[in-house]
Amino acid sequence: MGWQRTTLGATKIEVCRLGLAAGYGAPAETVERAFEHGVNYFYWGSLRRTAFAEGLRRLAPNRERFLLVIQSYSRTARLVGWSLERALRALRFDQADVLLLGLWNRRPPERILEAAQRLKERGLVRFLALSTHHRPLVPTLAAEGIFDIFHVRYNAVNPGAERDVFPRLPQGDRRPGIVTFTATRWGQLLGHRRIPENEKTPTATDCYRFVLSHPAVDVCLAGPGSAHEFEAALEALRRGPMSEDEQSWMRRVGRAISGKPEA
Repeated sequence: MGWQRTTLGATKIEVCRLGLAAGYGAPAETVERAFEHGVNYFYWGSLRRTAFAEGLRRLAPNRERFLLVIQSYSRTARLVGWSLERALRALRFDQADVLLLGLWNRRPPERILEAAQRLKERGLVRFLALSTHHRPLVPTLAAEGIFDIFHVRYNAVNPGAERDVFPRLPQGDRRPGIVTFTATRWGQLLGHRRIPENEKTPTATDCYRFVLSHPAVDVCLAGPGSAHEFEAALEALRRGPMSEDEQSWMRRVGRAISGKPEA
């Protein structure tokens, strides 16, 4: 649809291309401010922060206007549902939009997939997602059509999804939604001893713009720890795509930090 909004793959749902994650301590007010600025992909995942939960509860009157993503790291089938239902009770919501099976670097066993599917059949979740650091797994699972959304790492230090994921996805109605994380590479892109002295150090806004400049990215997750940090992410939406020169600069910085031609 454009720079700020798109369709989240086969879900057919319109989303803001910036999402919000709970793990770094975003206060409740930031959750509300994000929603006011069109953000509608909220990830209560790796760390289920209380303040973020309060922000989501404040959005309850607008429940139909945002996607709630709840993650389960469980490797035991019976605990997948327990984890989801526990989260829903804490939020006082009846349903999650996305159940994210967290950090699988191989195909989840059938017992996990069956447990997730049962939750979908019960109406506790609408879509299934998977996060991974093993990029080749994504096109393999995407071809099976089990998952509606994939969460993958993508930034200027780790651009390998451009080779291993983005061009290898099914297209058309079968294309899964792509959500990326670690845009700043856990802060390394914001200041690292390997950044050459003759290169400008990126800002968080630069990092988000780099990620969002790739058209295969539907949603880039921001994990702000404060209202100020969230403003840097919002600024990326306001400023628009990076030029080719800006992207080349970000790639040079990324290669310098990784110490490899590609990562």
